[in-house]
Amino acid sequence: MIQGEGTNMSIMNVASLIAWLVTFTMTLASFSFATAILMPVVFGFAALIVLLSAVIPDVHMMQIALKPALIIHITLALLAYGCLSIAVLYAVQLAYINSRLKHKKMSLMHSSLPPLMTVETIFFKLLITGTVLLTLSLLSGFVFLDNMLGTEQAHKTILSVIAWLVFCITAMGHQKWGWRGRPVITATFIGAFLLTLAYFGSRFVRDVLLG
Repeated sequence: MIQGEGTNMSIMNVASLIAWLVTFTMTLASFSFATAILMPVVFGFAALIVLLSAVIPDVHMMQIALKPALIIHITLALLAYGCLSIAVLYAVQLAYINSRLKHKKMSLMHSSLPPLMTVETIFFKLLITGTVLLTLSLLSGFVFLDNMLGTEQAHKTILSVIAWLVFCITAMGHQKWGWRGRPVITATFIGAFLLTLAYFGSRFVRDVLLG
């Protein structure tokens, strides 16, 4: 990413960085928690990003070294997306365990899957942490950057704010009213999809398809 003339913040470089963050974190987590059902998804996603990076020579140079505020904003945004991506993976595992329990699969008691409450606890901690990081990322953008609502950034900002609202309402609903199960999982998927569109959607069309 760091080159002589600046920093290559291309869409594939950013995706690779996020894939590394998620893969590294989930690999460490696998030593303490049963994540066998998730690892094929994690490694498959990382492999897909590596493959796409090899066939899509995308370049998007930025002089972020000269802009400390921009470094803070980008770092918080990447950490937020990485944390919420891991929360989505735990939501997948949570949905799978819920489905097994709903259909009374007795083999679940003897499987390598972790207890439902353990997965749920980790999931909500990740969701809340990711939401806090996303809040800080948005605040840093509005405080330090001048073009958050500019023509090229407006759609990204709006989608990010909508995703933030979805995550905030979901986290608050769990804390105050004990929301859990399918509605929370569905809301997490929706929020992650909106955030992905905000982070990558327009840049993919502009830099890859049209670039």
